[in-house]
Amino acid sequence: MFARSAIRAAHPLKRNLLSRSYATEPAKGGSSNTLLYGLGAVGVAGAGYYFLAGSSKVDSAAAKAKEAVSGPPKKAFTGGDQGFISLLLKDVQIINHNTKKFIFELPEADQVSGMTVASALLTKYQNEGQKPVLRPYTPTSDEDTKGLIELIVKKYPNGPMSTHLHDMVPGQRLDFKGPLPKYQWTPNKHEHIALVAGGTGITPMYQLARTIFKNPEDKTKVTLIFGNVSEEDILLKKEFEHLENTYPQRFRAFYVLDNPPKEWVGAKGYITKDLLKTVLPEPKSENIKVFVCGPPGLYKAISGTKVSPTDQGELSGILKELGYSKDQVYKF
Repeated sequence: MFARSAIRAAHPLKRNLLSRSYATEPAKGGSSNTLLYGLGAVGVAGAGYYFLAGSSKVDSAAAKAKEAVSGPPKKAFTGGDQGFISLLLKDVQIINHNTKKFIFELPEADQVSGMTVASALLTKYQNEGQKPVLRPYTPTSDEDTKGLIELIVKKYPNGPMSTHLHDMVPGQRLDFKGPLPKYQWTPNKHEHIALVAGGTGITPMYQLARTIFKNPEDKTKVTLIFGNVSEEDILLKKEFEHLENTYPQRFRAFYVLDNPPKEWVGAKGYITKDLLKTVLPEPKSENIKVFVCGPPGLYKAISGTKVSPTDQGELSGILKELGYSKDQVYKF
């Protein structure tokens, strides 16, 4: 979707509904925000926030008490020289026409994955007489989940690992290694972060957002801009809607579709400079971070590409044009 050199203009946005303060402040007055984020009754959402925040504190205290007695849970992946671990595929669930969820069992039922935030796992398979195929994926399951990990994988044409995964059936095995550390997150590391994603580039963004909002001590604000081809391609939308309804003052999501349905009221086309200028925290703001993840065309248009997993490369594209510095941007 983002591979074309020219970025098509997004659907015109109404300035009286969408201002830069939208990304950092609660809505003021009685104006309607239906076009942009379609929240339900704010009073109900606010009640949900306080209820769930209280529940999170209780659950967190109970977990800490249990850990103090029994010790921390065992980790399946410890990194370093551990090498690859073979995991059994337990279940496969179809999400849409080209995307599936894969549920793999960890070696022991009482183990957690050992994933850090943000991090990924390296997958590997090898046909006889051929070189191994390696591909990193970010699990969508919670880091505290015991006994399993979940991957959401879109099948790409000529994508050897995604094709192999989509051909797998329960009972088969795949090799994993990790965690592969990405951006180390600590509570309140930044006052406000923005997540600019396309396609399956949403998975590390979800890992980061989920971690922030499940921690009652983390008050970070989060703005998501997520581009896709069609509405059915929007992965994890229910999970993000839950965050949006539960934390309306801290999480806002903007969806951009290249091929929207007739009834679509969000932005159309590609993620544009005008949209990002309007919804992102200002580059002159203190302690912000913009994360980018998606297909090569998105990187080229938004931030420039990475040189390697350890070299972020120079900042270019729309974010540089808007005045952001290299230190304010992280490319997954």
